[in-house]
Amino acid sequence: MSNYSISSSPFGAALSQAERHKVLRNTYWLLAMSLVPTVLGAWMGVATGITQAMGTGVSMIVFLAGAFGFIFAIEKTKNSAAGVPVLLGFTFFMGLMLSRMIAMVLGFKNGSELIMTAFAGTAGVFVVMASLATVIKRDLSGLGKWLMVGAVVLMVGSVINIFVGSSAGMLAISVAAIGIFSAYMLYDVKQIIDGGETNYISATLALYLDIINVFQSLLALLGIFGGEKD
Repeated sequence: MSNYSISSSPFGAALSQAERHKVLRNTYWLLAMSLVPTVLGAWMGVATGITQAMGTGVSMIVFLAGAFGFIFAIEKTKNSAAGVPVLLGFTFFMGLMLSRMIAMVLGFKNGSELIMTAFAGTAGVFVVMASLATVIKRDLSGLGKWLMVGAVVLMVGSVINIFVGSSAGMLAISVAAIGIFSAYMLYDVKQIIDGGETNYISATLALYLDIINVFQSLLALLGIFGGEKD
């Protein structure tokens, strides 16, 4: 979740406006780059069926171990030349893990349209939240604590629902995830603008996780309500 990648710097206030803009610009460039390995990972996962072959329990263990392992490695290498390759490796892994859901959606007659709609919707949410972050003058640092609590509760609920298999539960979790991680986009961009986040690799990781969570939640909702069977 995004809360694992946000680091506030006590020196953030000392950054000049030009330095903050540089961090934001580098973050956006790296975020755009990170989508390429994600797409490749998703394509490979769908083509090989590797994630579909995993059982529910095994898939969850691999995802949690891989995600937290990569996040730890990214934070350890964010100030070195290895930071960017490790981050891109993580985005490939996330694409691979996402391929299970994408393969399920592609099983619908209108699966490709649903994926493009989810992508467009996620892009729209990001543009709106990023734009709001540039015009809101209020300090949003206090919002982080509430979002962290919401993300932890959401993660626990998601794990439970994997075993329960409730459609209503999946619906509620998806709606909540869209709300929480859309707010996280606003918070994370505002952190950069205000100088609270000074490392563009950490900033990219935070925003990437926001985006991937909104995307997969939108895709789940579209699959539930808009999937057309052959």
